Parts: sequence; structure tokens; C-alpha cells
Amino acid sequence: MPITDYASLLRSARNQEQPQRLLFTFTQAQAQPGGQGKSLTPVMCADKLPEELGSFETLKEESKQMQTHWDVVFVAGLAGQHGQPPAPHDCEAPLRAMVTAIEQGRIDSLLAFDRSGDLLRFS
Repeated sequence: MPITDYASLLRSARNQEQPQRLLFTFTQAQAQPGGQGKSLTPVMCADKLPEELGSFETLKEESKQMQTHWDVVFVAGLAGQHGQPPAPHDCEAPLRAMVTAIEQGRIDSLLAFDRSGDLLRFS
């Protein structure tokens, strides 16, 4: 199933053979020295079961509780085993790896959405 928007991401996660937990890393766009574009800096992370998620607007509203501005959210899936989703503590190392990948610009395996919920494509 191709992922074309946030709703199709949730449908895909809910339809996987093994239960999933979605990993979110929220980033801020910051100007590069010398005004040569912007970089995305991770500012907060979260993990959620697909069943805990509603619309993108709901995710955006929940993120406001953290009182940290973000511009782009990256998303990855983490599969469970034996019909059980990953436990929250199983997400710590993958979230750290995700943050490191974003900081190093290795984002080709991640989905990204802007604050409007639009799926972003990076080249």
C-alpha cells in the first residue's frame, strides 16, 4: 500500500502482519551559517501505537502540550513480534538512532510531514 498522506500511513501501520509502534521525531528548521539554506534539528520524540492516533490535526494538537515549536515531523515504524507490538522501552534505541540519522542527513528511509500534514519529499 503506497503511503501518500498521514491517513494512509496509519492504515498501512494498522494492516501490517506484526503490530507496529510508530516513532516520531519532531524537528525545527534552523538557518545555516551564512544563510545557505536550513537544517532540521530534532527537538522532541514520541512513540505511539497506531490505535492511539487519530488525524494529523490531533497529532499536532497533542504536540502543542510539549510547548516546543516544530516544523517537520519524521516518522518510522517499528514492528513487534509474535503478535505483540513493541513495548515503549523497546523504542528508546530506535528513537536515538532516528535522531542521529536526521542530524546526519540520512533521512531517505523516513517519512516526513510538514505542519500542514503534507507528505514531504527530499531530494
